[in-house]
Amino acid sequence: MDFQLTEEQRDLQAGVRDLLAGRYGRDALRASVDSGHSGQSGPVVDRALWRELGEAGFFALRLPEADGGVGLGMPEAVLVFEEAGRALLPGPLVATHLAAGLVPGAAEGRAVVTAYDLGDGGLVAYLAESDAVLGAAEPVTGEPVASVDPLTPLSRVAEPGVSPYSPYREEGALLTAALQLGSALRAVGMAVEYARTREQFGQPIGAFQAVKHLCAQMLVRAELARTAVYAAAVTGDPAEIAGAKLLADEAAVLGARDCLQVHGGMGFTWEADVHLHLKRAWVRAEQWRTAAEAEELLAAELLAAE
Repeated sequence: MDFQLTEEQRDLQAGVRDLLAGRYGRDALRASVDSGHSGQSGPVVDRALWRELGEAGFFALRLPEADGGVGLGMPEAVLVFEEAGRALLPGPLVATHLAAGLVPGAAEGRAVVTAYDLGDGGLVAYLAESDAVLGAAEPVTGEPVASVDPLTPLSRVAEPGVSPYSPYREEGALLTAALQLGSALRAVGMAVEYARTREQFGQPIGAFQAVKHLCAQMLVRAELARTAVYAAAVTGDPAEIAGAKLLADEAAVLGARDCLQVHGGMGFTWEADVHLHLKRAWVRAEQWRTAAEAEELLAAELLAAE
């Protein structure tokens, strides 16, 4: 089985990266974060950008061409979501993608769709900004609660109408793993860039063995997660998806922590982007499939194979 990307897949990934760099680069990201930090209550989801993503085929990527979609598969979707994770693009991307063909306007980016993807605690992300909840037959309401990530507003729903253990769960877990992968790879890039330019004792800090080890560990975790995510996108096996989510969560969370260590005191400041990747990684680690749930599934598969 060949896991090498085709030229078309590389072009797709590069095109999405260019789109997000031009439309949601660092200035746009910081503007979103700083508006919330200053007490303003503007929406997190940029509806104009959401429609642009829809027009680019982001949400309809896996819909058949006969239904107005792009007609591609999960491997291509994973590449696209990896780039969204790299850019820290906010919004219920996974749920809206899964809702294409189910919720009117979702495929075109005219509708924002969220999901019960945060386990049994009744937490729903972006509820106030969404037009529908995936799989819910009736309108859903909830009370806002504090979120560790400034760009992932959360609401608590007293009586969830749809279990997170839904038909969409495997796909949701894999796409979320792809988002985590993109964030982990971006953290590697930020750490290496800072290690090359920040000097102490007359030389770049990247010359010090401890910093080299941190960057190397980040890269190994990210590349291992990349391999697992890409393979799971091809096979669609639930156990492999669970393993991919587990590895991608670890790469994103630990990678952001190591990136923070490379940045030193600067990494702890609000002006640095490192904490944004760490906070988003924490939230995503609880979405669609947690580490404990992935471990239970993998353990069951191993026991069944004996």
